[in-house]
Amino acid sequence: MKVEKTEVVIIGAGPSGSVAAGLLRKQGRQVLILEREQFPRFSIGESLLPQSMEYIEEAGMIRDVVEAGFQYKNGAAFARGEQYTDFDFRDKFSKGWGTTYQVQRGTFDHVLALAAERMGATLRFRHTVESVDVTGAEPEITVRSPEGETYRVQARFLLDASGFGRVLPRLLDLETPSNFPVRGALFTHVEDRVPSGGNFDRSKIRVTVHPKHVHVWYWTIPFSNGRCSLGVVAKREYLEQFQGTETERLKAIVGEDPSLSNLLKNAVWDTPARSITGYAANVKSLWGNGFALLGNAGEFLDPVFSSGVTIAVKSASLAAKCIGRVFAGETVDWERDYAVPLKAGVDTFRTFVESWYAGGFQDIIFHPNASPEVRRMISAILAGYAWDKENPFVADSRRRLGVLEKLCAA
Repeated sequence: MKVEKTEVVIIGAGPSGSVAAGLLRKQGRQVLILEREQFPRFSIGESLLPQSMEYIEEAGMIRDVVEAGFQYKNGAAFARGEQYTDFDFRDKFSKGWGTTYQVQRGTFDHVLALAAERMGATLRFRHTVESVDVTGAEPEITVRSPEGETYRVQARFLLDASGFGRVLPRLLDLETPSNFPVRGALFTHVEDRVPSGGNFDRSKIRVTVHPKHVHVWYWTIPFSNGRCSLGVVAKREYLEQFQGTETERLKAIVGEDPSLSNLLKNAVWDTPARSITGYAANVKSLWGNGFALLGNAGEFLDPVFSSGVTIAVKSASLAAKCIGRVFAGETVDWERDYAVPLKAGVDTFRTFVESWYAGGFQDIIFHPNASPEVRRMISAILAGYAWDKENPFVADSRRRLGVLEKLCAA
């Protein structure tokens, strides 16, 4: 069997893998990306957060993204019955990017992967990782090519950026149950045919709360070509009440909200809907002997605040810095220098996700007399700045959010 050697192998060419590759190439590292799919391919999770732009820029890929022509995004809008509010991410507590894009992930991921290749990474589509051995001094990966040939790769480091494929968690028995209830999503892309003007701002994701069920919400993400991503998230028991094809079920659930139904009354449903259930995931550890888990391969919370890509590229930045220090001869404590800082922001997001489904955070964002300064702090969280400890709602998120919930409920 043929054996190759390189410095870093990355499993998966999604955002975390490509951004990690770009960062490592800027260090001068040899990088091999193994992607089991052929890009472009469909992927859900299309509304980016401004915080993610920092890491895309750091990786040297900002021009690639800007020139791709994606839908400009500057905030988030929320609707619940007759209530409506929106946040402009340029008006936020934290410093940094206040704008970003809403993207068709198939195209976006391909743009980043090709940018990594442009920067000198070796990119192989349709190459599948079959097994890994991390017991020795260096990781060894067994790979199957599109032609069915098997080969091995030895590397100094292995980064798992496989997303929902979760290659290393499966192969190394790292999976552990998430503490979130089992939820599912139904989703599709439609030609929305929403007329210009009105209360549909194409520069913002729209999150609609079901008129009767606090735990059911819809996303509407406009693209630059007159189309949008449309989906609903709910507990599995709620989704199972609706019969028929995925498209028929999604149409029926959209029909339960009058404002969303009216918004999409002229939409062309030209793409079969898809579903995913039980997507929340966790692992025993985010790193091990010669390897680390990036983005969704390590943990996925919930799509409600579009945090997935931001967590993914943040993890890429942290991991690349650690690898750079190792090659510089330093000793790296991967728990202290990678896992702990990454989890800090994830836990901030987790606090807000839990409050959303309990209804408390919904009461906060729809409160008619909110403090402008508090709204700016919340806007920063919604924009992805979950690691900014100068923000009181990051530094002490659970307590402060709990106090605010009580005030708004009263």
